[in-house]
Amino acid sequence: MRILFVAIGESVHTARWLSQIADEGWDLHLFPSEVGLPHKDYRNVTIHSFYKQHLNGSKSGVRELGIYWPLSRGAARIKQFCELTAPQRFTQASRLARTIRKLKPDVVHVLEMQNAGYLTVDARKLMNGEAFPPCIYSSWGSDIFLYGRQPEHAARIRAFLSECDYFIADCARDLTLPAQFGFRGDALGVFTTAGGYDLPKMRQFRKAGLPSSRRVIALKGQHGIRQTNALAAVRGLQACGDLLKNFELRVYSTSDEIRPALQALSGVQGLKISEMPALCSHDEILKLIGEARVAIGISASDGTPNAMLEAMVLGALPVQSDTISTAEWIQHGGNGLLVSPSDIDSIIAAIRRALTDDKLVDEAALVNEQVVNERLDLLKIRPKVIDLYKKVVEQGRLSGQ
Repeated sequence: MRILFVAIGESVHTARWLSQIADEGWDLHLFPSEVGLPHKDYRNVTIHSFYKQHLNGSKSGVRELGIYWPLSRGAARIKQFCELTAPQRFTQASRLARTIRKLKPDVVHVLEMQNAGYLTVDARKLMNGEAFPPCIYSSWGSDIFLYGRQPEHAARIRAFLSECDYFIADCARDLTLPAQFGFRGDALGVFTTAGGYDLPKMRQFRKAGLPSSRRVIALKGQHGIRQTNALAAVRGLQACGDLLKNFELRVYSTSDEIRPALQALSGVQGLKISEMPALCSHDEILKLIGEARVAIGISASDGTPNAMLEAMVLGALPVQSDTISTAEWIQHGGNGLLVSPSDIDSIIAAIRRALTDDKLVDEAALVNEQVVNERLDLLKIRPKVIDLYKKVVEQGRLSGQ
């Protein structure tokens, strides 16, 4: 079986999804939707990058195709120059169209909409009605739930979904949304963006002892990207300053917008604040969450947040926005706390409870261990993913029939 993935090549979620089928002996190909270095965790895949930084193959079975560029900077400008001088050859869409013609994959699987999905539509237009393989689309987070309400995106979403044959949602909330934008194919079920989790490997990062004994607060510091709202979380922490003595706040994926508020928060007596480096590895983030008592993620729109799932695996109490989708995993006051991203009082109340209610923190960790064993275990999810691809190849195209 030959599968071509169109996806964000730098994303750990892309790498983790592909890892589920990396040992099946299938012919896997990845066309990155953006210029950048592919994630280090890929195995047994050919990557069709615009440029590459390695001349030789790797022991992990990764093969990179593209223009060799040995430097750490300048690749984006080289790409821009090529697009200006020979646009029909070097645009992402034209390169993807040529790749599809050459490979003739059994399946094209698009992970994420606004980068990879729109690119796929543009490439398909350039193919001028040529045969196109069965197309699967995996929704990530707010692909449709958020952007479908924005007029500047609605037409492009409709154009893409009307050409897709299969749909994978990352939360049950979104299962009915594609039909509202012209999707006529089959829904293949609900799978998180990363698919199954290697739970034993992840739990190596979990700190021993009761989670209530931990003195670390993990905060995802994104603000403004897809309606993330870390600033509300920082303001909630400021209102809980009387409880923060001897705690450490560790912030990852930090947006510039929240740094002034973090600076103000640093005046809280006894609280230590640190930021994870922008280029820190995913393992470093897992280590942080595995040492945290509470993991906070605030956003007005999301699907199934991987950061929330990682907190559940690693014993940190999730304090998470209630975006309907998160309630598919979290029972408020049972195995986590759900808040309104626009109601600072609810955020303050949740943080106060997370910092003072040891019983909740410890019992939630036990419940979450059972939940992820049942719903996230790679050993249970991988066979379903393999069967999914076999079904698609057997059925073929749907939307064009």
